[in-house]
Amino acid sequence: MDTSWWLALVAVVLLAGVATVVDGWGRGSSGGRGRWRGRSPRRGPDRPPGRPRALGGFRRSSRPSRSSRPQPAEIWWANVPYEDGPGAKDRPCLVLSVRGRTAVVAKITSKNHDERRAGVIPLPPGSVGDARGRASFLETDELRGLPVRDFRRRVGPVDPMIWDQVRNLPH
Repeated sequence: MDTSWWLALVAVVLLAGVATVVDGWGRGSSGGRGRWRGRSPRRGPDRPPGRPRALGGFRRSSRPSRSSRPQPAEIWWANVPYEDGPGAKDRPCLVLSVRGRTAVVAKITSKNHDERRAGVIPLPPGSVGDARGRASFLETDELRGLPVRDFRRRVGPVDPMIWDQVRNLPH
């Protein structure tokens, strides 16, 4: 009776085990950042619901790379905490300054707050990369410090006239 097929079976099982371990290392390289740990879950940066992963099946990092760190005068989508309670929302914001791992931002909203005109600056429609092209409003009366890791997607530079109005806000 020929038993050489056992050797081939063992080789296939070992190869499958090695592939599983290597794949686990590639998916688990986030260092636990993707776990909830009491926070609300967040989607990956480039992957809305139902969208396939990048070619090769590997996840893209949810943190900006060093070359794409937020810079002053840029509009970014970031995970911004609610002002009146726990939790956070993915929303556009204007970066005012970056110091170390923290950026000071002014949040951007699509709601027009008529009663708060003094701290609200209207932005041109489409300036935040919104698919609907809605009008947006920069709220300058409540600045926030955000960890750089919470920045998800760069939209681009803010209009220079807007930047001239907000660049010297106390932060």
